[in-house]
Amino acid sequence: MAYNITKLLSLVSLLLSLSFCTIGVVHARPPFACDPHNPITRGLKFCRVTVPIHVRVQDLIGRLTLQEKIRLLVNNAIAVPRLGIQGYEWWSEALHGVSNVGPGTKFGGAFPGATSFPQVITTAASFNESLWQEIGRVVSDEARAMYNGGMAGLTYWSPNVNIFRDPRWGRGQETPGEDPVLAAKYAARYVKGLQGDGAGSRLKVAACCKHYTAYDLDNWNGVNRFHFNARVSKQDLADTYNVPFKACVVEGNVASVMCSYNQVNGKPTCADPDLLKGTIRGQWRLNGYIVSDCDSVGVLYEEQHYTRTPEEAAADAIKAGLDLDCGPFLAIHTEAALRRGLVSQLEINWALANTMTVQMRLGMFDGEPSAHQYGNLGPRDVCTPAHQQLALEAARQGIVLLENRGRSLPLSTRRHRTVAVIGPNSDVTVTMIGNYAGVACGYTTPLQGIGRYTRTIHQAGCTDVHCNGNQLFGAAEAAARQADATVLVMGLDQSIEAEFVDRAGLLLPGHQQELVSRVARASRGPTILVLMSGGPIDVTFAKNDPRISAIIWVGYPGQAGGTAIADVLFGTTNPGGKLPMTWYPQNYVTHLPMTDMAMRADPARGYPGRTYRFYRGPVVFPFGLGLSYTAFAHNLAHGPTSVSVPLTSLKATANSTMLSKAVRVSHADCNALSPLDVHVDVKNTGSMDGTHTLLVFTSPPDGKWAASKQLVGFHKIHIAAGSEKRVRIAVHACKHLSVVDRFGIRRIPLGEHKLQIGDLSHHVSLQTNSGEIKV
Repeated sequence: MAYNITKLLSLVSLLLSLSFCTIGVVHARPPFACDPHNPITRGLKFCRVTVPIHVRVQDLIGRLTLQEKIRLLVNNAIAVPRLGIQGYEWWSEALHGVSNVGPGTKFGGAFPGATSFPQVITTAASFNESLWQEIGRVVSDEARAMYNGGMAGLTYWSPNVNIFRDPRWGRGQETPGEDPVLAAKYAARYVKGLQGDGAGSRLKVAACCKHYTAYDLDNWNGVNRFHFNARVSKQDLADTYNVPFKACVVEGNVASVMCSYNQVNGKPTCADPDLLKGTIRGQWRLNGYIVSDCDSVGVLYEEQHYTRTPEEAAADAIKAGLDLDCGPFLAIHTEAALRRGLVSQLEINWALANTMTVQMRLGMFDGEPSAHQYGNLGPRDVCTPAHQQLALEAARQGIVLLENRGRSLPLSTRRHRTVAVIGPNSDVTVTMIGNYAGVACGYTTPLQGIGRYTRTIHQAGCTDVHCNGNQLFGAAEAAARQADATVLVMGLDQSIEAEFVDRAGLLLPGHQQELVSRVARASRGPTILVLMSGGPIDVTFAKNDPRISAIIWVGYPGQAGGTAIADVLFGTTNPGGKLPMTWYPQNYVTHLPMTDMAMRADPARGYPGRTYRFYRGPVVFPFGLGLSYTAFAHNLAHGPTSVSVPLTSLKATANSTMLSKAVRVSHADCNALSPLDVHVDVKNTGSMDGTHTLLVFTSPPDGKWAASKQLVGFHKIHIAAGSEKRVRIAVHACKHLSVVDRFGIRRIPLGEHKLQIGDLSHHVSLQTNSGEIKV
């Protein structure tokens, strides 16, 4: 009895301490503004939650002095004590977990870390839209919890949805890959996860899609992002570079877009009214604010010399549609620009209206945070077992099996009782979370993960990924000779590829290739090559070496990466990831400048083209490749062979239709056009349950319309061994069968289109409602 009473008292004490901890967290952050206990703000209209937000915003702006307004145009916005408003740091990051890269977020105290998910390129390889949204939801739970605890803001400048155009780009790891449709779907889903259900236009946190636009070079061959002028055709801008940003705004309803450092066709993106006011806010109808990449307003004046004076630079940015400057430039130079008549106070007011509207949608002017939605989130909601399990599941789903000779994988705990674990990435922690990461809840390294299945012998082989010497190779070879199987964990890290660090080539660094080959020769059992990297690596040597039994790419797999790698190696997880980017041979980049932004191949000048959509040369591994431990068979159950495209006006479209053998999408009655329903039966013909992703590509009729094939959708399904499932694929002619011409106009080519679904091909003939036009 005494023991039970003691136990009960201990439990009560624990519950009380947790309650006090929760209460402390709830009240740790005072109201950002509109404190109900503050007599100064109690009667102010902008503090009344029953008043429409746009009215509240106008009331607040009307109470600000000019100097206060100007100091609110920058990321470290000042406090306005006379109105009861605290200072605010706009810059926080949440690329794949709450990060402390920006000054708005700090770890420590009750928040020592946050769940660190796999780097985006890895998560993209899952081709799982619901996973992307769920990760966003979890990240925003942890972000709100840290905001309530006074350790973070509510505006997160993520995701990065640039196109991974060149395999050398150091920041390609942050993106969803090379395909605009894949990037667009990722962007919309992750943004929805971050921002919440959007009830009444309210925001859980405010996401930001970056870096708009045509930004995919940091520092290559003497050219850096601050001085780079990206020359981009209207066609490439419309059908490649801008596609993910449009999806962010139109489908994801993102609260912010960030303009980039580079120029596009001679104009800095942050001072281009066509790109900002005209496209983001005008055509796409952004409901939110536009922010500069950090110091990019200063860069356009100081580095690019786009304007003669700093006042002109400040005015050009604001007039183009920039609302917030990450950096001090607007705070320093806007007042002088106003005095010179270069910008008006009305234009400043519009910028403030856009930022303050987002803050009000976040509830920052609604008084006590704990009294509102998400106000109960605290330390207990960060690094939860469920969140960490999701990080593990994301890593499992993102791993891609590239090669598996003779079904060498999965390994067996019975046959492979000792495994040599070798390589510079074999026992890493921070490397696994890539860049723009925070402080992880904890790590499981590849060595630790494999050690949970079997006895291990560990040798690094190289002191780091640069692998500048072979002095440690002998010990690695000796380990391989003693083991039943060998796992080499090789690849890159942030010293090789990162922000402002573009790669010179695609080969493994230093002596890594030599280490792999020597260990494979020495190994007495199967040799498995595991590659940890953001960008593709030319491992042709390994692909052609019969002693290397299997090749796996794991990206940067996050805090649980080691567990996920081991689970795949030993068959607890059947790999289902697919490459979100093409893996090119080294000679692809030998004479290819990163500065050439053209997507399409140009044989006349020896230009090979970019990505699987336009490049037709040899590859190491193609976009979309991903093997499984089981096998899947496809059968076309149903698919239409022709469709008629209704036109809004035959008279208005006759010329363009007849001359170009295509219909402008704007001239087609897309609302009256039913989708093409294609049904595919997928059967798991193997002996192991598995997850299969059907990639759906389309190819237009012969002609200079577009890529020879383009991803238009994907469907992820889990199928038990021996079972079959039917997948319905809806193909919309206006959306999926249209292409962009060289003038940037989207058209629907008439004639025979090909659908490629897995290993199936299906042809559909498009005609107008005035009769088929033969191509």
